Amino acid sequence: MSDLPQTLQKAIIYFANPEKAFETAVNLRWSNGVTCPHCGSKEIGYTSTRKIWKCKNKECHKQFSIKTGTVMEDSPLGLDKWLIAIWMIANCKNGVSSYEIHRAIGITQKSAWFLLQRIRLAMQTGSFEKMSGAVEIDETYVGGKSRFIHRAKRAKISGRGVSGKTIVLGVLDRTTRKVKAKVISSTKREVLTEEVKEVVETGSTVYTDAHSGYELLTQEEYIHMVIDHAKAYVDGHISTNGIENFWSLLKRALKGTYISVEPFHLFRYLDEQCFRFNYRKANDGERFVFAASSLSGKRLTYKSLIGKEA
Repeated sequence: MSDLPQTLQKAIIYFANPEKAFETAVNLRWSNGVTCPHCGSKEIGYTSTRKIWKCKNKECHKQFSIKTGTVMEDSPLGLDKWLIAIWMIANCKNGVSSYEIHRAIGITQKSAWFLLQRIRLAMQTGSFEKMSGAVEIDETYVGGKSRFIHRAKRAKISGRGVSGKTIVLGVLDRTTRKVKAKVISSTKREVLTEEVKEVVETGSTVYTDAHSGYELLTQEEYIHMVIDHAKAYVDGHISTNGIENFWSLLKRALKGTYISVEPFHLFRYLDEQCFRFNYRKANDGERFVFAASSLSGKRLTYKSLIGKEA
């Protein structure tokens, strides 16, 4: 894998060769040798003319391709288009729209949107490991600005103008500099406390703003440090600047590239932004490898994506 390209220009040339694209996909998926995605057997046969394998396990005997058991399953698009799309979404700092993918690799916009949503699923890095040590916590609201809302509806909005917006909770580990973000139902104390307990070890030092929803954290065996933004944004080491930096990157992508994201799809865009943020120290080639190595074991059909699956 040492000869993999390190720039988009070289990647386009490299993956235009079907053999190179196929070899790369195989090595990224099965670094320790090809195994059957149905039963896990290593006893397999290969048909080079069709680029498919057949399991020799008597109880299985199923055929499979490089796409079987991955987010690419049943996709008519070639590996050259898949790999370039993965490269672009993994490395474009502010994201890449379906229209840009549609123009860049020559597929319909609808296919490009479906392809990107499947890649975002592959970027999902759900981990059972909790954050510990020093952790920053903050919430933000995602949705249209009140000045663009009809004046009749705008007149009913009070306070911060968060009516109708989606709430996102973010947690940043100051040690690893990695972030997790999740759509939540409300900012009530009980909800925020439970969400924090799911991802942060008790005994950790948590840094939040003065939002009343975090008041119960002190009672949950956390060292709770609060910065009141009405007075200051930094007080020594007490701040939430790290997670707020992530919010600025997220909203730059949502407002500048994607323009309008439906609330029920928002978690996919959070996965994408978390992936790029958590691997920001890697180069383009390394980010591509991290994303392309995560395609297997996940599946997303178009019907389930648009909410019409029976």
